[in-house]
Amino acid sequence: MGTITIDGRKVEFTDEKNLLTVIRKAGIDIPTLCYHSELSTFGACRLCTVEDDRGRTFASCSEEPRDGMVIYTNTGKLKKYRKLIIELLLASHCRDCTTCVKSGDCNLQTLAHRFGVTSVRYSNYREQKLRDFSSPSIVRDPNKCILCGNCVRVCNELQGVGALDFAFRGSEAMVMPAFDKEIAATDCVNCGQCQIFCPTGAISIRHNREAVWEALADPDVRVVAQVAPAVRVAVGSAFGLPKGKSVMGKIVNVLHRIGFDEVYDTTFSADMTIMEESAEFLNRLKTGEKLPLLTSCCPAWVKFVGDQFPEYKEHVSTCRSPQGMMSAVTKEWFRDPANNPEGKKTVMVSFMPCTAKKMEAKRSNSFTHGEQDTDYVITTTELIDMIRMTGIEFAELEPESSDIPFGFGSGGGVIFGVTGGVTEAVIRRLVPGHDKETLEAIAECGVRDGGFIREFSIPYDGIDLNICVVSGLANARAVMEQVKSGEKHYHLIEVMACRRGCIMGGGQPRLAGDRTKAARMEGIYRADNVAVVKKSDENPMIMSLYEGFLKGKEHELLHNHEFCSS
Repeated sequence: MGTITIDGRKVEFTDEKNLLTVIRKAGIDIPTLCYHSELSTFGACRLCTVEDDRGRTFASCSEEPRDGMVIYTNTGKLKKYRKLIIELLLASHCRDCTTCVKSGDCNLQTLAHRFGVTSVRYSNYREQKLRDFSSPSIVRDPNKCILCGNCVRVCNELQGVGALDFAFRGSEAMVMPAFDKEIAATDCVNCGQCQIFCPTGAISIRHNREAVWEALADPDVRVVAQVAPAVRVAVGSAFGLPKGKSVMGKIVNVLHRIGFDEVYDTTFSADMTIMEESAEFLNRLKTGEKLPLLTSCCPAWVKFVGDQFPEYKEHVSTCRSPQGMMSAVTKEWFRDPANNPEGKKTVMVSFMPCTAKKMEAKRSNSFTHGEQDTDYVITTTELIDMIRMTGIEFAELEPESSDIPFGFGSGGGVIFGVTGGVTEAVIRRLVPGHDKETLEAIAECGVRDGGFIREFSIPYDGIDLNICVVSGLANARAVMEQVKSGEKHYHLIEVMACRRGCIMGGGQPRLAGDRTKAARMEGIYRADNVAVVKKSDENPMIMSLYEGFLKGKEHELLHNHEFCSS
């Protein structure tokens, strides 16, 4: 422990990795554009520069705290310095802020307002570059890049993909894929974490809102929505509600008011996923073939396996994701004239926390009868924009229940929204009993323990099942390398591409700090706690579906018929 004097006030520190963290803990919001606590220190933007008692200035993000330091964070020199930095960044930046997709959610724009930058004295001589629309999930606009390096570091350090990097030097420096390829021509997995960490509009979500509005306006179309578990704990805070609060009932209400004919809950199809995946797992245990079983719910992970570990493609579960199952079953349901007497065309819209789901919807193995099952994927961020566009007072809405027959899911389906949730739901399915003590024992077996790599064993049918739960693709790479070398042996590996799972997906609202992350996770587990049914195989709607409508169609509607990584 030591003490630093910051702006005349003594502040204690312990194990903080840099001076910036100490300053922020002291309640001073020092500006940054390139710093993030989960990434390596880059020190590019210099906005976090501070001054010591000898007049020396330095970037606080790369300075270790030392006992006895005297630091000033807001001197006249620093104010001018920061304002000049922002002005220079804007000088080589596309300034169509009023029409930018991230207007109002742009860190550079926010800091320009904060420091009173109302004009730019310098001309922009940079060559205008074409935008990259090749990806179904994200859009790259090089003209809005400020070279903060966040996208490069998150793609390399957290995801282990390396689809982006710096090219050229000096004033010619740019961030781009190798050889300036289109992003779709790289190993990009469409996770969207680059756009989460991007402070400007240089990387943004590929929007599908207008197509959905058009479908809603067509009287000959039945528009059906499905809402994923993680969406319900991320929407409310945008409308002044507590962070992490589950607002599924309000989402159902607003989607009905917007014009959706049916609103279903993806927790229902998550229950179907557990029914199929647990059966597949038990069959592989019996035969001893294609173990470990690799989960298939996360499309970014599935593409990662195909690109980086193709020899393990057959280890990936053949089950479709909950999105894929719900869309396939819904469209099949409305193909029956008894359920669709008007003969309307069904358009399926998925509300997801994930940009990679946009890619998944277009994969050939996500089609049934040659038809694309999920027509449009709308991320949480897009949903928030749609609600704002209507002017509906979201916070004042009364909750409504999801529609039948696909609107009721178990607690096991809800926890898909956090890392470890799929595995926990599988264990619930395998272990007999649903009493409180049994469920608590499952929760405490290691599946919810902190960390991005969780390893634990559970006894089942005379053997110990070795399980690994991973979030973050760089962590997944490390685990798969150990499996490949024979160093580790697992029966089941669950991977979510985004750290902490879907609650921190690439389509969720940006700028989520530690409290928001924790609140979203708590919101998911709270929704599980109040769920009437905890286990997927005890969901009466699921059992009724299997005994009737789904009979003989399980493989056709619920499984991928081929491995497809793109």
